[in-house]
Amino acid sequence: MSVQPKPIPALYTVYILRSTVRHGSLYIGSTPNPPRRLSQHNGQVKGGAARTSRNSLRPWEMVALVSGFASSTAALKFEWALTNPHISMHIPSESRLAFSTQRKRNGQPKRPPKSLVSILSNLHLLLSVPSFARWPLRVHFFARDVHNAWLRWCDKAEKKLRGSLPVVTDFGENTVAVASASKPPEAFDDSEEGTDGEETSAWGIHALPLDYEPLKEYVAKGQDIFEFERQGDCVICKETIDPEEGGLHAVCSNERCEGVGHLRCWGRHLLQGEDGGGDGAVLPVGGECPKCRGHVHWGTMMKELTLRVRGTKEVEKLLKVKRKRAVRKKSDKIKVTGKDKV
Repeated sequence: MSVQPKPIPALYTVYILRSTVRHGSLYIGSTPNPPRRLSQHNGQVKGGAARTSRNSLRPWEMVALVSGFASSTAALKFEWALTNPHISMHIPSESRLAFSTQRKRNGQPKRPPKSLVSILSNLHLLLSVPSFARWPLRVHFFARDVHNAWLRWCDKAEKKLRGSLPVVTDFGENTVAVASASKPPEAFDDSEEGTDGEETSAWGIHALPLDYEPLKEYVAKGQDIFEFERQGDCVICKETIDPEEGGLHAVCSNERCEGVGHLRCWGRHLLQGEDGGGDGAVLPVGGECPKCRGHVHWGTMMKELTLRVRGTKEVEKLLKVKRKRAVRKKSDKIKVTGKDKV
């Protein structure tokens, strides 16, 4: 049986779990639904992991996570590398921070003990290695002390992360800040993406979008452009876009821009505009739309594209207009009079 291609998932994360009873007890996992997964770890819902089942360590809290994975397989690959940094092939031997000093009975290296610093340092390392550095990932922190530990490591780490890597902090104070990989959120404008200034009771993992709702307007725009054949010429190569030729076409993610281009043209244009774009990179991170001059994010564009070409059911569900049932008041009901009787 062949596997049907699917759109990039709305959310898939690799998370760091910490016991609220003993902060030294930590766990790394992956999930598309952090709130549900946390409930499983805390025994409120069936599931979870054996290592988190001890009542003496519950309740657990998710103190940080990484989002933006293109598939469950990608998230599992990252999770395994973060859990096993001492043997992961994604980390060059000269860059390795974790080492095994003992062996299992089968002769394999034994996993070294985890600490918050070791996990954060290896997270920092993985986000900078070629295997993951250009993925459209985003780091979230939900505990202030964990974020502070991250900043301290970023200051002392020899290898720096790319400046465009978003780091989101949400400490339950009705504020969400988006910063770069190593700068504190206070150094940035709170009006950046992910901040609306409105107070909300949901915070942390409970405020994460579990569906495609944040992309609704963008998806609707793409559907409208191709349904009414308004794609015009490629915004990069200026050649006419023929939807019948079967090529892949990406749409600018900015609200008032309908710039459409060949996928290969977008990729080449964005790579040329990036620092170090000629270092052999295949996938871009983001750049400037040649039509509206606004910033576009490659990962967001690819999520919309895969929804448009692979996610018919997901798009129908997202754009479905909910019909309100007409509720008649008693006073509006038609009374049956004597003349209406047969």
